[in-house]
Amino acid sequence: MSFLKGLFAFILLLFCIVVILFVDFTYTTFSMRQRDVATDAIVVLTGGRGRVEEGISLYREHRARWLYLVGVDPLVRKSDLFKELTGKRGGEEIVLEKSSRNTLENALYSRDLIARQKVRSILLITSRYHMKRAVLIFRSILPKDIAVYPYPVDSKNLKQAWWAHGGSFRLLFSEFYKYCLFKAFFLFAPGELRTVRGA
Repeated sequence: MSFLKGLFAFILLLFCIVVILFVDFTYTTFSMRQRDVATDAIVVLTGGRGRVEEGISLYREHRARWLYLVGVDPLVRKSDLFKELTGKRGGEEIVLEKSSRNTLENALYSRDLIARQKVRSILLITSRYHMKRAVLIFRSILPKDIAVYPYPVDSKNLKQAWWAHGGSFRLLFSEFYKYCLFKAFFLFAPGELRTVRGA
């Protein structure tokens, strides 16, 4: 009987810890603000609504020298995403990365692009719900001397009143779960992950 009580107390404690961590994750997710900062490069993790448009808008405003669109469909051309406008900045310094298929690969392929151009700071653009995991992965993969500034983009599938919206709750909890997995992974990941290919 004492064993069952102990097991129940452990499960209850574990549940409370998960709830506290999830609420903190959610609070931080909604607390992130778009930073008005100039960087060497803008890195857009494509795949979500509004991300590419936001990146192009900031690029046209000269907020960075380079614009990396990461995880682009192999069939997509630069002209499909960026329209040349008279009197506006051209797309010469826009780079499309077409090999990566998930956030970890996004960071690995971005790291090689960043090293090639000696970038020392990036503005990282992705959807708000995805931002905490993306920042964790990029800061764990990139060399430590490269500054990563999060720039979240809001999307219709994430509501402010997430607790009253089943889709938002599931989306946030799914991201929280993946975030925890990567947090644990990087505790034991080899330092070679920060090594640039060919370096």
